[in-house]
Amino acid sequence: MYIIKLNAIDSTNSYLKDIVSVTLPKDYTVVVAEKQTKGRGQMGAEWQAESGKSLTVSVFKSLESFDVKEQFYISMAVSLAIFKALSVFKIPQLRIKWPNDILSADTKICGILIENVIKNNNLQGSIIGFGLNVNQKYFDNLPQASSMSLLTGVIYNKDEVLSEILKQMKFYFNILESNNHSEIKEEYESFLFRKDKPSTFRSSNNNSFSGIIQGVTKSGQLQVWTEDEIIRTFDLKDVKLLY
Repeated sequence: MYIIKLNAIDSTNSYLKDIVSVTLPKDYTVVVAEKQTKGRGQMGAEWQAESGKSLTVSVFKSLESFDVKEQFYISMAVSLAIFKALSVFKIPQLRIKWPNDILSADTKICGILIENVIKNNNLQGSIIGFGLNVNQKYFDNLPQASSMSLLTGVIYNKDEVLSEILKQMKFYFNILESNNHSEIKEEYESFLFRKDKPSTFRSSNNNSFSGIIQGVTKSGQLQVWTEDEIIRTFDLKDVKLLY
């Protein structure tokens, strides 16, 4: 494992992408920044992290033998790795909010952004970025954000937290690389936020509807049992879970 520690950077994912544009890094090359000036989340959202109080990390995972059609399994494996690492630190009421936010009860403590490296329609690897609120206490205009420390009252050693996440990441990628994909999907679905509970959703055309999350497809679409008693599938850009 090769770890690059930076004081400040625009984005750890962008830093790794610049390296990838020249040559593929070693497997499990890790970039850690004390401060990100342009951290990114899903769908172009900005990731807010107080300098020195959070983990802002990107990991390059080599996946040259992995089928590009099954890339959502990467997202599931990473979600499970962070979920299990946080379980080790006794973070309460953990859930995975589709596709890969990590919640405690209904507050978000970790966001994940995965950018796959694809050349000639073949997957070369993944740049796995995550922002984990570790010791941060204040969040501007983010009422649904929290941190490990706010939830437990403990001040955490960020290096210890990162070490546990990387350990769990290796564990789950070993399962993936042994082609035991069903185990990953089954475990991921068991921890899905609001699964099997009546929930409210908003569609891309701003209409609200009720439904019950059943699970996900192999390609990562959300399966929702809707009021007309049909299981419909949705992409990330098509629907938002209101909570």
